[in-house]
Amino acid sequence: MRLTTLGGSAAGPNPGQGCSGSLVEIGSTRVVLDLGPGTLPELRRHADYRTVDAVVISHLHVDHVLDVLALRYALAYNPIPPPHPVPLWMPPGGRGFLDRVALAFAGSDGATLFFDEVFEVAEYDPERTLDLGGARLRFAPTVHPAPCWAIRVDGINGEAGVGYTADTGPAADLVPLLAGAAILLSEATSPPMPADHAAGRGHLTPSEAATLAAAANVSTLVLTHLWEENGIERAVSEAAAVFSGRIEVARPGLSFAW
Repeated sequence: MRLTTLGGSAAGPNPGQGCSGSLVEIGSTRVVLDLGPGTLPELRRHADYRTVDAVVISHLHVDHVLDVLALRYALAYNPIPPPHPVPLWMPPGGRGFLDRVALAFAGSDGATLFFDEVFEVAEYDPERTLDLGGARLRFAPTVHPAPCWAIRVDGINGEAGVGYTADTGPAADLVPLLAGAAILLSEATSPPMPADHAAGRGHLTPSEAATLAAAANVSTLVLTHLWEENGIERAVSEAAAVFSGRIEVARPGLSFAW
């Protein structure tokens, strides 16, 4: 099993890297989790984007979904065409979102096939498991301004895999989903904040990400969705004060195999 991070920036790309996106490989199965701006070029370094088994989107904020549009054009116009449509799994409401994007870019005459000529589009049901080749995905709702789902990817035969928070505040109950994952990929967007601001907040601090990692009993925490301006090393220090396991920062091409 392998996790490769494609970017680790927050709502806008930091210098030299894109936003949210990861590649999870389980045997020959390759699943992309989110595809924010600037992540498609990095995906091309590690996999043939024409033949990935699925792209799965956690929510519909632009920093998690924008390069789906870039991927659409790459699949449609690259001199080497894809052998078949790429499965694109959207969250609830995602089909309508794509229809509106298609209308904006292709107009009423071209919108019908704008995405469907290159993608096999479906919406996942967050209350059910989703089996994709050798991967089994489960979901849990997060606390965020837009409906969003954390994602757990394990081997279909029970091999412990990756837990991904997507975007979430500390009030979300994610430990049942993430417990025992080999790696936790957790957002850590916010600077330190008072505990009484936690209930409705839609992002974690680094120390809250570390608290989640400890509660989920993972051995490796990867901090992602970071603003460079908040200090990357500061984020690591804050997390290390809470979590005693391995801590890494998501960056293009960071890879773990187990």
